Amino acid sequence: MSGHISNPMDPRRPPEVDKALHEAERLEWQTLFWLVAIVIVMGVVAGGSQAFRTAWIEDMLSLLAPAFFLITRWIERLPPSKEFPYGFFRAGSLAFFLSAAALAAIGGFLLYEGAMGLIKMEHPSIGSRTIFEHQVWLGWLMIGALVFSVIPPVILGRKKRKLARQINDEVLYIDADTNAADWQTGVAGIAGVLGIALGLWWADSAMAVLISLSILKDGLTGLRLSTTSLLDGAPRKLGSMEIEPDADRILDALGERYHGAHIQIRETGRYFRAMVSPQETPHLPQDMAEELLDKDHWRLIEVGVAQRGSWPPPVHRGDKPGGQAGKSKAHDAMRDSSKAGSGDRTESS
Repeated sequence: MSGHISNPMDPRRPPEVDKALHEAERLEWQTLFWLVAIVIVMGVVAGGSQAFRTAWIEDMLSLLAPAFFLITRWIERLPPSKEFPYGFFRAGSLAFFLSAAALAAIGGFLLYEGAMGLIKMEHPSIGSRTIFEHQVWLGWLMIGALVFSVIPPVILGRKKRKLARQINDEVLYIDADTNAADWQTGVAGIAGVLGIALGLWWADSAMAVLISLSILKDGLTGLRLSTTSLLDGAPRKLGSMEIEPDADRILDALGERYHGAHIQIRETGRYFRAMVSPQETPHLPQDMAEELLDKDHWRLIEVGVAQRGSWPPPVHRGDKPGGQAGKSKAHDAMRDSSKAGSGDRTESS
């Protein structure tokens, strides 16, 4: 999206990551162009096939992810404000949730329609269309449109998948995964159209059910992953509920430096935020909270003091208590933080 907004709080990124972000934006603009073309072509030749109609609706839904990615790339560049002091790095998580909710809702509706077609034993038909004074069976045009609908998304999806891992973007990854598997929708749609031609009345509704199940699965998976992120769950691998290996490495490293401390880590968009606090007081002590907030002290559970200068010496877990100066210094640092009116120290990565 044109017009870069300067954000003084924007984290520094390696040049290769910035390059990947710009490349991802370029590919998403290309995706929007091709998807709009595909939706128009399929709309022109749409006939009586329910499987074709379901595939057409899926292509319309596929517009959501690239559009949300481009919008959130603009939003996350906005500087923090009084209303949004942490900035907008998590805009992508919200976009991920909204697109997943739309997929799940419409996938469920399409599944109902396909199932009802099977229950009612509907017998769809596909007519003909006059082209250059010749009668052409509309099914051939529909098959051609389905083949066309598969090629650009599959190519773009494979390119975007690698970039999504490099920039750790949930929306881009799900979009890429959906595009790369788009050939399955095309094959199911073609099978539905050919089933009508062969007189297999159930084939069209059955293929519509398969396509809608794919849409519903993508939506429910996205809802599960996006909800985990919005609820400050531990960072997950892209497209999976497994804990992100980078998060485990951060926890291990901080555990060595702050032996015995309470360590939490969460994702802020494509970035991590880690919190280190005394194990015995994971929340702000009541007297400190009262000093800052009087009678509403119960609402204040955490105050973080960022340490972005020197690190305390690492403390090895095998060391005996009291036997290492490094351990003493780490504990002193935690106590100093508490005396300064803070229940936590923050390490931002």
